[in-house]
Amino acid sequence: MERFFNSKLMIGLQRVGQGLGNNKFITALQAAMMSLMGILMVGAIFQIAMSVLGPTMFGVLSAKSILLAYLKIPFQFSMNSMSIWVVLFLGFHYAKNLKMTAPIMNAIDALFGFWIVAGGLLVSKTGTISIDTTYLGAQGMFIGFVVVWISVRVEKLCTDKNIRINMPDAVPQFLQDGFASIVPLLFNAVIFLGASLLVTIGTAGKYNICSGFMELLAIPLSALTSTVGIFVLCILGALLWTFGIHGTMILMPIVMPLVIQAVSENAALQAAGKPVVFAPVMLFSFMAVAGGTGNTLPLALMAMRSKSKQLSAVGKLSVIPGWFKINEPMTFGIPIMYNPIMSIPFVLNIPVVMLCALILYKIGFLTPGWIVITAILPMGFGSYLSTLSWRNALTDYLMLIPSALIWYPFFKVYEKQLIAKEAAVAAQEKQTVTQNEIKASIQEDDVNIEGEV
Repeated sequence: MERFFNSKLMIGLQRVGQGLGNNKFITALQAAMMSLMGILMVGAIFQIAMSVLGPTMFGVLSAKSILLAYLKIPFQFSMNSMSIWVVLFLGFHYAKNLKMTAPIMNAIDALFGFWIVAGGLLVSKTGTISIDTTYLGAQGMFIGFVVVWISVRVEKLCTDKNIRINMPDAVPQFLQDGFASIVPLLFNAVIFLGASLLVTIGTAGKYNICSGFMELLAIPLSALTSTVGIFVLCILGALLWTFGIHGTMILMPIVMPLVIQAVSENAALQAAGKPVVFAPVMLFSFMAVAGGTGNTLPLALMAMRSKSKQLSAVGKLSVIPGWFKINEPMTFGIPIMYNPIMSIPFVLNIPVVMLCALILYKIGFLTPGWIVITAILPMGFGSYLSTLSWRNALTDYLMLIPSALIWYPFFKVYEKQLIAKEAAVAAQEKQTVTQNEIKASIQEDDVNIEGEV
């Protein structure tokens, strides 16, 4: 194992990781992802509560229950509004990395641009105006990255060229920042509004920037529904995730209708007393069978016992959501996006786990689904309810084994890096404290000498 850690591949990956670590936008992106932990965890808690108390599990609350509707509110404004928070955090950290004087204003300005691009207005027949929230969740995240980069860069250019409204020094700083943001914010508004208008006019109102981007991604993916195709599809979905695009959400509208169709056909066969049939699209669920997309629950379990404080904290927070196949705390907390060391096992374990499942289907161990289950349930529950087969429920947990074997070596390399980084930071802090103590001691001695004199 030590030879693998010191191999050219691992050393090369570490160098790539260090290179990305020096990129101001990438480091800001990773900081933004990790800053999401609190929001994601609260959202995950309420998502689990809805699943456990709602009609999909114990039925304590009916689908029309007011309490269930209220439980959905924190989820709606946390995980289901993820892109808003990403844009805010990313705008702040990127502006801070570029040494902008008012990063919080830059973050708010970036969010303003994102609202123009992604927050479309809907007008009902009665004239009621509402905001389209479709792309305020994870689906709009990649577009959010682009908006932040453009917005902050425009403000950086205006700052460097002094293209802004300058106020006298006597004016309070917060008011100076507000006036200074007017000109670059106006430039950004024109850029994003103009781009949105071009797309809308160019497509005769059929698409906006976000929906057009998703449609472009969906075209090559929609044809990949054979056994080989579903493997390619899921690998592409995982690759999109590593670049900050919610690959699972993109695949959902393509694959889920096919899954429901295949399961419904099996329901008819079951009712007629005929054997159910395996369809390749049924392998899609194994993209996220063990802890959500990327099968990250084994990684969370490893991280729990890590000597790295960062990994340990993230792992402990991610295990329970992972059991419910909610992987955002893990994906953003590590983070996996734009992390070459952790992206490889994230992508690799998906086809491996799918291949294991395909073999189990072929030998008759797994029963093809014949009951439509679309709710978020803990590992094993949904697999059992969709087939009434204990072997399907057991398989969810068996898949932890190949997934863990893939995660382990990459986890150890990344853990080693983080431990070294944390040790360096601790040593620096200790040195700073020691220097401060020495300075304080010298000052105290000077005071004592003066007092004696």
